[in-house]
Amino acid sequence: MTPPAVAQRRARVRQLSQRGASLRDIAAEVGVSKDTVRRDIRATAPPDETPVAPVVETPAQRMAHRVAQTETAMRQLYDAAQAVSDATPAHTITDDETAQRWVAQLRDTAAQLSRAADEFATYYPAAVACDTETGVAT
Repeated sequence: MTPPAVAQRRARVRQLSQRGASLRDIAAEVGVSKDTVRRDIRATAPPDETPVAPVVETPAQRMAHRVAQTETAMRQLYDAAQAVSDATPAHTITDDETAQRWVAQLRDTAAQLSRAADEFATYYPAAVACDTETGVAT
């Protein structure tokens, strides 16, 4: 890895560490081992600063944190979809290049969301039986 790439990785590791991410989460996000993350944190710590041990969460705390993150993401997703719907892109006059880009973005996003819904339904088959408008089981 080139020195600039290492510096960028270390900066990202430090940023995630300061936000309270676990070594495992940082390693997964950055694509390195937990030992590399630990070394990067030590390497970026100022000389007078002793690295703080990561906060150890219980499995229940990790699960609650993950549920809260997902709930936030789902709310943001709904808000973004509503904003696109309100903007009525199909009724917006624009140039062909922009129209083609929007169509591609909408289709790509729809495909990603469809895959996410299918994956979710694999783990929660009862969710498939929900009415998509009301979220109520049918």
